[in-house]
Amino acid sequence: MKKNIDTYILQTIKKISEPAARVALALIFIWFGAIKVIFLSPANELVSALLSKTMPFIPFTQFIIILGIFEVIIGILFLIPKMARVAVIILLLHMGMTVLPLVLLPDITWSGLLIPTLEGQYIIKNVALIALGLGVVAHFHET
Repeated sequence: MKKNIDTYILQTIKKISEPAARVALALIFIWFGAIKVIFLSPANELVSALLSKTMPFIPFTQFIIILGIFEVIIGILFLIPKMARVAVIILLLHMGMTVLPLVLLPDITWSGLLIPTLEGQYIIKNVALIALGLGVVAHFHET
């Protein structure tokens, strides 16, 4: 009896884990992207500082809108099962850019050796998003 319950629970988790991961990623990217577009993101200051160091010739207001739309697109792609592979590729490119402040803006992202600030923690949590995205693709199968 216990084995049957355990098997049922595991089968249910297997069925819902991939769609749940896609919805979670979509929620995060659509939400965070949308608040960038309307200039309400708490990350705007960090993005502005990074932009001024890497591409000072691009106006912040234009960049943050484009970045926000880019994030919303990533989120939407995760909602479309057949687009999950594309979404993960774009996510990986995006995440590559999001780690730059850890190196280029250490005064903002680190309070000491291996002690991230809140902004640094915000960036480091992206490791979980990467793993979740890779998990989605690993369970992807064409129908």
